[in-house]
Amino acid sequence: MQEQKTPSKITVLGAGAWGTAMAIALARRHDVLLWGRNPAQMAETEAARENLHYLPGYPLPANLKLGADLDAALAHVVEADPEQAPLLVLACPVAGLRPLLEQLKGRAVPNVVWLCKGFEAGTGLLPHQVKDEVLGQAVPGAALSGPSFAQEVARGLPCALTVASTSEALRDRVVAAAHGDNLRVYSCDDMVGVEVGGAVKNVMAIATGAADGLGLGLNARAALITRGLAEITRLGVHLGAQPATFMGLAGMGDLILTCTGDLSRNRRVGLALAQGKQLDTIVAELGHVAEGVPCAKSVRTLAHRLGVDMPITNAVAAVLFDGESAAEMTQQLLARDPRDELA
Repeated sequence: MQEQKTPSKITVLGAGAWGTAMAIALARRHDVLLWGRNPAQMAETEAARENLHYLPGYPLPANLKLGADLDAALAHVVEADPEQAPLLVLACPVAGLRPLLEQLKGRAVPNVVWLCKGFEAGTGLLPHQVKDEVLGQAVPGAALSGPSFAQEVARGLPCALTVASTSEALRDRVVAAAHGDNLRVYSCDDMVGVEVGGAVKNVMAIATGAADGLGLGLNARAALITRGLAEITRLGVHLGAQPATFMGLAGMGDLILTCTGDLSRNRRVGLALAQGKQLDTIVAELGHVAEGVPCAKSVRTLAHRLGVDMPITNAVAAVLFDGESAAEMTQQLLARDPRDELA
């Protein structure tokens, strides 16, 4: 796939840190509009030409349009010439995906590309399943995932992502639009694998943060990440994913980054748990969504229903929701009977 020469019309729905970072990156080469649901926040961002609340310190490109009018934001892509390869990017947390999709229902949206990672609370559905329920399979959809911190993408530092979709045409369109400069985009058709990897790695990052916070050492960290990857793969394959996907960017790549990077919110949750802080306090101090928290509960429920063994996930959920201490759960994991490593 060659880099696209003609600028695309792109609307990013969601002006949090990741949505803003992607809008900044894409606006370097395309006609991009960033929409946020809070008019006051968007007016503040327009005045400062910087997202002071979610991504301070990263100036917005002069050509990046901002708005809080959903109709106008959608018109930017719905009314675009097909030659402009319009893309609609949804940059909301998993909890906000269904409500946002409901607002798109009945509109002539060209496609939807989501950046969120997780399972929907209550239903246990992956993002592509939520999209299919709300918009149907006739609207092409894609997941854009991989190891990516918003701050580094906004700075223009090198980053590699994977776009997954059953629509080859949409995969090609996303690669053509996003691949370029310091951003590399690979593609695959394994939406389940990409979404499971992106979701469960956040749970493993909480576990790794807790282990590091307890001072268990680098050997323990390496073992935890490796067994975490085995756990992610076990669930993903049970759900129909391709095993090789978990050795790629959306699997191993995203897992390593989120478990070890200091910018990782989920890792910071684990570090705080090791200090004995309460979950409400941790979330309040973060000021941002840490997707691994609700994901741990959803994955524990799903794995139990499917009969998939996920001891690390169970331990994280027990600390988050059952009042167990990080130290106690660590000891329980270490005391587990040995098993075949490839099982």
